[in-house]
Amino acid sequence: MAIQHTFEVANGSCDDDGHPRRTGTLWSCVAHIITAVIGAGVLSLAWSTSQLGWIAGPVTLLCFAIVTYVSAFLLSDCYRCPDSRSGTRNYSYMDAVRVNLGRKHTWFCGLLQYLSLYGTGIAYVITTATSMSAIQRSNCYHKEGHQAPCAYGATFYMLLFGLIQIVMSQIPDFHNMEWLSVVAAIMSFTYAFIGFSLGFAKVIENGKILGSVTGVPASSLANKIWLVFQALGDIAFAYPYSIIVIEIQDTLKSPPPENKTMKRASMVAIFVTTFFYLCCGCFGYAAFGNDTPGNLLTGFGFYEPYWLIDFANACIVLHLIGGYQIFSQPIFAFAEGWFAKKFPNSGFVHNFYTFKLPLLPGFQLNLLRLCFRTAYVVSTTGIAMLFPYFNSVLGLLGAVTFWPLTIYFPVEMYFVQKKVGAWTKKWIVLRTFSFVCFLVTVVGCIGSLEGLISAKLS
Repeated sequence: MAIQHTFEVANGSCDDDGHPRRTGTLWSCVAHIITAVIGAGVLSLAWSTSQLGWIAGPVTLLCFAIVTYVSAFLLSDCYRCPDSRSGTRNYSYMDAVRVNLGRKHTWFCGLLQYLSLYGTGIAYVITTATSMSAIQRSNCYHKEGHQAPCAYGATFYMLLFGLIQIVMSQIPDFHNMEWLSVVAAIMSFTYAFIGFSLGFAKVIENGKILGSVTGVPASSLANKIWLVFQALGDIAFAYPYSIIVIEIQDTLKSPPPENKTMKRASMVAIFVTTFFYLCCGCFGYAAFGNDTPGNLLTGFGFYEPYWLIDFANACIVLHLIGGYQIFSQPIFAFAEGWFAKKFPNSGFVHNFYTFKLPLLPGFQLNLLRLCFRTAYVVSTTGIAMLFPYFNSVLGLLGAVTFWPLTIYFPVEMYFVQKKVGAWTKKWIVLRTFSFVCFLVTVVGCIGSLEGLISAKLS
């Protein structure tokens, strides 16, 4: 193994602003969005629909799709300032907030954004381990019968996923991840399609559509309210990708203007994901009614064909390997950028070492990148092992960050960018929109926190 001490050099691979050359297209952007959106959240949508019932469930899914598109639409115009097509680039969500809203908002935004990204990583560790153990259980049920005590722990699989992510986290940045997003998007389509196909087949087998307008009954009105609130939090987690809109948009080449491409990509991606979400949520509820599992493919509403369940869960694992990186890269970029500015002469921060193995292309290794990213993966894995509660974790993460990151900051930046006057028609509409979404965040937080505490105490 040959080792050569080097420094990172552009060698013509950077744009005139010193960033990696932007080669992204409409379809690579769609792949990034689908990889980010169709993830752990889709598996809980049947359960969420079952809590809300046949009217409120599908309507809520459609409403969140509209909210997500509006948020992405507003944010796409904030990539460049002051003009949305020819202004100076903002490389991240925080950059856009700082330019438009000032330093205080930037700190608050950064705290929430990185908390959300970090929490999503934890949720993906939990989901991956659940899917991997579900493959074992599926094989066990097939061999021993559906009543067999097929119980397997998830700790080993969390550790295995963490080891894989330590290696994957050495991918430098978003600009080197198009191939990974394409693979992950294909996997997400595959298991989402399997999920709603099995639900549809189960409905045909049952000969009727299960469920009711009011959803799953609860032991008391208070418990029903908690479950509805948690369901709203789960859906809030499943849809928005606002926290990485700017980062994805920064990979796009121009012309055409980046905001134009981003809006088209958002429309395509949200249309596709909404179709799959409605199919998974509605067919899952129609198939199982009051017995709808919290996780459609690992809750074992379906037992056969076992090989198809195994394949779907394997697709989930492959998708979340890429999804974890999509949500982790902004944190890596921020932390490493901060260290680079803080320690401009540090070899630990800036030096790169090229490793060349026989018959393989060389790859560059940076000590800061290796240490920080490894510590990050270890921490998300460790917390996931302490709180392996799928639905409650998703709901709490979605609820806490939904309003501020998906609604408040995009709306406020849009007011500044477009110079929207107070009490104008547009101002009133967007303020009302923001307030309604704020209420959703409040109730989602309450329900999900109650669920998480109850799960931990039990």
